[in-house]
Amino acid sequence: MVRFSLNPIVLGASLKISWVCRHTWLRATKNTLWCLAGCSIGDLGTIGVFQILEIPWPSSMIFLLAIINGIITSIVLEVFVLLKQMSWKFAFRTALGMSLISMVSMELAMNLVDLAVNGSAKLSLGVLPLMLMAGFITPLPYNYWRLKKLGRSCH
Repeated sequence: MVRFSLNPIVLGASLKISWVCRHTWLRATKNTLWCLAGCSIGDLGTIGVFQILEIPWPSSMIFLLAIINGIITSIVLEVFVLLKQMSWKFAFRTALGMSLISMVSMELAMNLVDLAVNGSAKLSLGVLPLMLMAGFITPLPYNYWRLKKLGRSCH
């Protein structure tokens, strides 16, 4: 069982890992890119549908739905990727065990960039690369730490 503490000394000790392992960075990058692909499908798809159909919902509700759909599509994509390695039951369990912290931080980063650039839940060609970059960079250090410290990954 992992215990969390707000004590900076204990927290600092739990972060003491080697941050220069090339192999771990490559694996964390691969995992984060898979997560970004899955999350982006649901997130950008949701915002795009609301934008195209001009559905008059508040941006906060669109972003919330986009985050939920992004997490769902990420899990679904992960199941299909894992089916090459394991049975449906274990693939589904593994996908559900992916780090919710990583996915939520990715989704929040993407939507905050959209809000900062466009002022609302609206996609534009200028914001897409910024959203994807923020969605990739935000969870990457956590995914590296999770691999290095806990030996856990979704792939």
